[in-house]
Amino acid sequence: MSRRPVVAGNWKMNLSLSDSAALAAQVTDLAKDAPKVDVLLFPPFPWLIPVRDAIGDAPVGLGAQTCHSTVSGAFTGEVAPEMLADVCAFVLVGHSERRQLFGESNDVVASKLAAVLRAGLQPVLCVGETLAEREAGTAQAVVGGQVDAALAGIDPAAVASLLIAYEPVWAIGTGLAATADDAQDMCAFVRARVDTQVPGAGNTLRVLYGGSVTPANAAELFAQADIDGGLVGGASLKATTFGPLIEAANAIGRV
Repeated sequence: MSRRPVVAGNWKMNLSLSDSAALAAQVTDLAKDAPKVDVLLFPPFPWLIPVRDAIGDAPVGLGAQTCHSTVSGAFTGEVAPEMLADVCAFVLVGHSERRQLFGESNDVVASKLAAVLRAGLQPVLCVGETLAEREAGTAQAVVGGQVDAALAGIDPAAVASLLIAYEPVWAIGTGLAATADDAQDMCAFVRARVDTQVPGAGNTLRVLYGGSVTPANAAELFAQADIDGGLVGGASLKATTFGPLIEAANAIGRV
């Protein structure tokens, strides 16, 4: 599988309906001018279908920000991956805000990852450490544990085509980005950790960096050998800041 760069915009709980549709239309134009990069959008649940319609047949992938792990049932407010399969192709799994704010444990994340794959969707598995864990010198142990727990029991063939986003919790929405060297080191660690689970998979899966990615640091981050693009939050909410990130990834054009 090609390690084409990926630039994914996670809109989180932001943007109105009209703003979402307008931004999606702008992103489709940007993606058409960037043939060497896969562009993904993750809008809030209510805007999935309007954003899908705005994308049309443009080369932009659409994803949900989370899902439940079961097919159906009495889970008010939740959405099954099988429901999403009729609307989008990607799902974020284990985003740091889901882990930190909603108490999603490694076991919960693992069950969601399995559910997304069961539904035929492409997961973007998110892993990352807190500032306290990094300062304590346990960052690799934490991230390695998250990777191991998520991949336990997963079909090796699915592992080889995974998207994994390393997002240090301390760099999300803070304006503090990991240095290019620190991000590269951890993304290389993630790739190697996966390879211990499924030999050879580390060469084909794509590892993204997420955490205050901006037009100022994108080119340096995306140029790192083990970073295949970015999972972007705030900078994805405007075409003027998201566009340069797409251009930076397209310029690298790694395969």
